[in-house]
Amino acid sequence: MRPEQPGLQATSEDSEWVSLSDLMAGLMMVFLCIAVVMMRSVMEEREKIRALAEDYRDNQLAIYQALRDEFRNDLPRWGATIDKEKLAIAFNNSDAMFQAGAAEMNRTATEVMRSFFPRYIRALKPYMDSISAIHIEGHTSSEWGGDVGPQANYFKNLALSQERSRAVLRFVHTLVPAAEAATMQSLVAAVGYSSARPVLHTDGSEDAEKSRRVAFRVITDSEAHIHQILEEAL
Repeated sequence: MRPEQPGLQATSEDSEWVSLSDLMAGLMMVFLCIAVVMMRSVMEEREKIRALAEDYRDNQLAIYQALRDEFRNDLPRWGATIDKEKLAIAFNNSDAMFQAGAAEMNRTATEVMRSFFPRYIRALKPYMDSISAIHIEGHTSSEWGGDVGPQANYFKNLALSQERSRAVLRFVHTLVPAAEAATMQSLVAAVGYSSARPVLHTDGSEDAEKSRRVAFRVITDSEAHIHQILEEAL
């Protein structure tokens, strides 16, 4: 029997080590490729989410600009303001539209609404596919005649704000063509908030006059956009 040669055993062990190194290098390349693919997928999803968010922002801005352009010359003389973030046009000091503590619209209010509401709907028509609702909001200050306490004030004002917003809703319904009545009923709603959303001075105190207001607020389909963004992210 011939003796085993030590050099041959070393060569075999080196060969096995090289094979293991090649295997590890191959696995590292596979993991690197997977990581690159995953990073690219994440970047693509992020881009989709960014595009959706930009579309939503641009739509909000377009609605605001349409309302601002339509009413920029009227808002000062109506004592009204427009909120860019909330897409709300507020007729401040609603006591100028109603008798104090009452919900019947006066002549000034009806004249303003005759001018305002048809133009308001016309300005919003290009964006109706992205609008889920229009809220006519009644707001009051926290004040109420007589010392009846904060809770009683709140509920008295709640009833008043609801009655005023419904009175405005009933009136603007008369300004809509019969063919559009069904759309109005499904889209426009009256809401009363009492004194829950006051307007504040810079020092944090309540601005009672501006807190008493009727606002027309556009509610966009932001919930649908959020769901779409979340679905795209999954």
